[in-house]
Amino acid sequence: MGLTSIRENLLRIQERIAAAAHRAGRRADEVTIVAVSKTHAAEAIREAYDAGLRHFGENRVQEWEAKRGKIEDLQGTWHLVGHLQSNKASRAAKLFDCVDSVDDFEIAQKLERARMELEGAKKSRVLIEARVAKEETKSGAEIEALPLLAEKVMAFPSLELAGLMCIPPFFEDQEKVRPYFRSLREVRDDLARRLGQTLPVLSMGMSHDFEVAIEEGATEIRVGTALFGQRPATKK
Repeated sequence: MGLTSIRENLLRIQERIAAAAHRAGRRADEVTIVAVSKTHAAEAIREAYDAGLRHFGENRVQEWEAKRGKIEDLQGTWHLVGHLQSNKASRAAKLFDCVDSVDDFEIAQKLERARMELEGAKKSRVLIEARVAKEETKSGAEIEALPLLAEKVMAFPSLELAGLMCIPPFFEDQEKVRPYFRSLREVRDDLARRLGQTLPVLSMGMSHDFEVAIEEGATEIRVGTALFGQRPATKK
């Protein structure tokens, strides 16, 4: 996909964001697009950057390691949005500005240790991934465990807890996913009250359902297919 197509796709996404924000009585600029480039080449990230995007998400540590050398000159903000395995936490802490999928204390502890090793490094922004659906394939911290986990993360001097993230079940009908987004917002609000801490970020909504997520309070949406097109077929 060339720059023209990515730019055109971005304009369509921005129109959808503006319409959803208007319906919710919000401003479109309250919503950040995180362009998820899973399986797409580094050149596509550069094209999206040239189109005006600055936040980019990768699902796997090793995939970002393979791409980053080609786009190190870009002044982007790099998010890890996929499930983080414990044995890759130290690498992730040094490769990404934001880790949006922290789901247990061990992961947070390893991120903290790795950031402490980076002399002069700023705090790493993290989100806690909440498990909003009882699906075996879904990762995330259980809702009941969030207060204690959040308190522990907040105690780390090298991590900045900014909010919550979720991946709800997939539904063709966007309205069926609305309760999951609403639930995450309510959980975030309750958690912020309990902690006495502002948690401004709600990362929820992807290409097929981000309008409903925005209506329910999303401040970041993770968009891949709607921006870059269908993922390239993986080689067997």
